[in-house]
Amino acid sequence: MPKRALTVEALWMIPRVGGPVPSPDGRRVVVPVTTYSMETNEATTRLWLIPADASRAGSGGKGDPARALTAVEASAGQPAWSPDGTRLAFVRKPAKTGQPQLYIMGVDGGEPERVTDLPLGVGDPRWFPDGRRIAFIAPLYKDALTIEGTAKLAKEREADPVKAAVTEDRVYRHWDRWLTDGKFHHLFSLDLDSRTLVDLIPRSTRWFGLMEPNGNYSVSPDGREIAFSACRTRPPHNPMLWGVFLARVDRPGSETLITGDHPASCSHPVYSPDGRTVIYGLQREFDFYADKVRLVAYDRRSKKHTILTEEWDGSASGWGFARNPGQVYFAAEVDARLAFYRLDLRAASKGRAPKELVRGGWLGDPQIAGGHIFCSHDSVRSPQEVVSVGLDGRGLRRLTAFTAPALSQVELGRVEEVRFKGAEGHPVQMFVLRPPTAKRGRKLPLVHMIHGGPHGTFGDQWHWRWNPHIFGSPGYLVAMVNFHGSTSWGQDFTASILGRWGDQPYRDVMAATDLLVERGWVDPKRMAATGGSYGGYLVSWIASQTDRFACLVNHAGVSDLQSQYASDVTQGRQRSMGGEPWDRIEGMDRWNPIRNARGFQSPMLVLHGERDFRVPYTLGLEVYNVYKAMKRAARLVVYPDENHWILKPRNSRHWYGEVLGWLRRWLRPGRRSKGYR
Repeated sequence: MPKRALTVEALWMIPRVGGPVPSPDGRRVVVPVTTYSMETNEATTRLWLIPADASRAGSGGKGDPARALTAVEASAGQPAWSPDGTRLAFVRKPAKTGQPQLYIMGVDGGEPERVTDLPLGVGDPRWFPDGRRIAFIAPLYKDALTIEGTAKLAKEREADPVKAAVTEDRVYRHWDRWLTDGKFHHLFSLDLDSRTLVDLIPRSTRWFGLMEPNGNYSVSPDGREIAFSACRTRPPHNPMLWGVFLARVDRPGSETLITGDHPASCSHPVYSPDGRTVIYGLQREFDFYADKVRLVAYDRRSKKHTILTEEWDGSASGWGFARNPGQVYFAAEVDARLAFYRLDLRAASKGRAPKELVRGGWLGDPQIAGGHIFCSHDSVRSPQEVVSVGLDGRGLRRLTAFTAPALSQVELGRVEEVRFKGAEGHPVQMFVLRPPTAKRGRKLPLVHMIHGGPHGTFGDQWHWRWNPHIFGSPGYLVAMVNFHGSTSWGQDFTASILGRWGDQPYRDVMAATDLLVERGWVDPKRMAATGGSYGGYLVSWIASQTDRFACLVNHAGVSDLQSQYASDVTQGRQRSMGGEPWDRIEGMDRWNPIRNARGFQSPMLVLHGERDFRVPYTLGLEVYNVYKAMKRAARLVVYPDENHWILKPRNSRHWYGEVLGWLRRWLRPGRRSKGYR
């Protein structure tokens, strides 16, 4: 049976493999695997147990040693091994109603036992070293900082018809939810023998993380202390800064901030195996969210903080230890890939740089056990699977093949890496995808995919929401330019576009376009530019500057820099956009697409989620209304139940249909329009 190009339906049939959690001895791994149903429009996550021996690992098929630990009736996730490797703690959410709760099960058999019943649910379980207690986080209401009080208040609020949001804070909503409900995560410890539940930070009203509260704490090796990161500034959160705290387990309410002297945010504390050191991440610039993350060692005895990677130009993430307390392992972007590094703490304190161990594709956060690093791994041509690699970076092995059956009848496009001279003569990198149907020597329609951020990257990784294989499936050549401002090429390159969003990135995309035309790869009369978030901004800016593109696709894009002040987080706007509505407004106007709308000509498809607080959907309405008032060709698609991302299977199918339909309409042979209607 001949293979076919990737379709939206085929994309949603591919299982999504999560980050692995190895057993303490590294011999087995638990992996969350999520599957979606187009019929029910829902997802289910199951936990699978796989052997760490690559010769025995597999996909969970018949005769395969991979074994499902949880059933399909309810999603399960966030697994955590007991210290002796015999039990698993995890969070399970009922299929229809109810809050996620903590369960315990034996890894080698038996039914899961529910051990919590908290009114707003729980998350992120971690075992204490004694194996008798478990830590986890759970939200409570500020106006009722007990489990009983929160349960009562939750019922009262549900029955109250008044749902008003009231605030005097600068930060009052985030992504797709209001922060005015007064929910704050607390750290709890649960004794599994006595079922005694203790709130370790009973008076806290600090955010644990606006986007993701999980992954922000660590239990000390002796079980006497917990290090956690949380918002260290108080309302009105102007500015909003994050810090590292230490909390005594035997003294609830004793948390102490240890990073109060740092100028910006600190995050993700991790204890060394001997408990003497806490490693955390430090940023120096509070008004630049992409400021590189430096690793810092905090000596618990001397209370001294030592910055370890100040001179190194990378940005660290996902750090952790093996058995040696003097060496820390972490990940960092480099050249549109993810790499693992090892840092010797003593050498780093003297200025020595970390050592790169392995690079290639996109590696998930390293999880270390049994002398190996376990992680997810993907690339532009392959979805996430689980791999392991030695602590020396050798012997990379693939352990799972959950995605293989769904991909067996799919033919993916060929991907080529291209480097060229961009703005100011600087080298710029891009990936170019040729569809599987492309014939050599034939000019193809061009579709630019422009990434968001702007401080992100189109890395060598698999994309679910913006998949280049689907974009290219009709026969288009897809270009993914990592323009100035992208990450993984050092701090200076990332920060170079501050205050001039439309400058170098626009020139980089146009230089890439010129190169592809000059090489004879694309038809200059059949070109399109697509982008989301900042990518949507650049699409709007392109619309104001040139009519070279036959059509444009703008998803959740910033069309007006002044209106973007309705965003959820406005900290750092002057630095990123060049001005404020009350100060240096000429700086904002210089790179504001709406202020340059006179140049709008190329037909534009505008898509947005109504629950988008990051780029409020009114910015989509604004650019669409301007297009229509100017009698230009435009189409508007709004999803009332989506946020900044399109996440539901049926909405995604509709979204891809709209995008591909718009491209087909304007890129078909012989069609060329200035966009007038």
